[in-house]
Amino acid sequence: MLTAVWVVAAIVVISLPRWLPGRVVAVRGWVFTRINGDESITVPGELVGVDRFREVYSHPAASGRSRGAALSDLFWYWLSPGPEMHQEHLEAGERYDAVALATRRVLSVPRARVEELTRRCVARAMEGRRGTVRLRDLMMPVWAEFSYELVFGEPCPSHARDLIVGNADDVVTALKCCGLRHMDRRDRLTEYLVESLPRVREELPAGLTAREQALYLQGAFFNTAVVQMSEAMAHVLMALAQHPDVQAGARDGDDRYLDQVISETLRLYPLFGIAHRVATGDIPVGEGVTIPAGSVLCFDYPAFHRAGFPDPGRFDPGRFAPGHAPIRELNHVPFGMPANRPCPAWRLAPLAMRVAVREILRAYRLDSTASHSRSLPNRGPCLLTPLRARRGPGHRLTLLFMRFWDGWEDLWRSLVQLVLGTYMVWDARRLRLCERHFSGDARPAGS
Repeated sequence: MLTAVWVVAAIVVISLPRWLPGRVVAVRGWVFTRINGDESITVPGELVGVDRFREVYSHPAASGRSRGAALSDLFWYWLSPGPEMHQEHLEAGERYDAVALATRRVLSVPRARVEELTRRCVARAMEGRRGTVRLRDLMMPVWAEFSYELVFGEPCPSHARDLIVGNADDVVTALKCCGLRHMDRRDRLTEYLVESLPRVREELPAGLTAREQALYLQGAFFNTAVVQMSEAMAHVLMALAQHPDVQAGARDGDDRYLDQVISETLRLYPLFGIAHRVATGDIPVGEGVTIPAGSVLCFDYPAFHRAGFPDPGRFDPGRFAPGHAPIRELNHVPFGMPANRPCPAWRLAPLAMRVAVREILRAYRLDSTASHSRSLPNRGPCLLTPLRARRGPGHRLTLLFMRFWDGWEDLWRSLVQLVLGTYMVWDARRLRLCERHFSGDARPAGS
């Protein structure tokens, strides 16, 4: 009898990584809903179908960003210091226009310059690298140096790169509820940027204090840009690592095929899970149906990107090959909608990513047996093998261990996310950073 109990217990323990993380994620979602309140309208959803996603997203009244949404307190919490200066979180008006114009000036770089800068940054980051890596960690120094040179017009010194990577890693780790915020890392970068303002190559937004200008740079270029580009590259490289045939095609093919790979990656693993907007006026969505002003619209990118595609969970770059439906007709908006705060780097980012992927594939084979999800909390475990090197007998063993370890790591991480995520949602509601800002009570509240 005792032996049977031990056998059952062993089976339960061994099977934990297969079923418990999913249950914990569901519990975390329930906790988030309970703490944050059920105040949103999901698009696409019961009220707004897939066929009206673009229409509602592009509506002039779907333009509010932060004011009046409890969800905003949570995003401001994760992005502080400086969410009130973040281009994505500024409400429409003169300040937003000035910030958006400054961003466009910084990003207005000739194609040849983008390609040369990307090659240089990738070469430095990949020098001497081999073995097991975390792809997001591998890519962060690349885009830290890339963003620094866009802003300052000169090569990035190592101490500045470390400050940028430390800040970006801390922000994205907190966003994924895998760790708490470390404000000392963020404040050190802010102080560095305040001191470095005279060296910025483009004119910064007028009417801002020095600290506000530094926070604008930190949020746009040394937080969002570094995090999003690193995540996007990690997703592309993970997809290639787990689809050897596509990897071979991308290595030997032309840029058009590589563009298809990137498009399919961003379809299946969109960088945005939910983009929330606050309706500044009534939005008609059909006969007799209106979204009232003040509603919080949560645009669900993963759901929209899967709608209308056969076997949507399968990775297939051929969906974007010539002869298929034009991309503008597909349910595919990886950089947002042109009429509603699209990513300002929507032209530059795919170009830089293409060059970076090409440079890595010229030097390495990529393999991964780790899980690949949209949120990528495992940071993309991958085995890098120099292209000219022979795969030794330990290659298969390394990949088997990677799969085993990733499963148990996912189990532990899901529990950490449950605890830390619950705490941060509660703490964000307690501090009310966004609500206090718009109420005029913007005094420090322990953030």
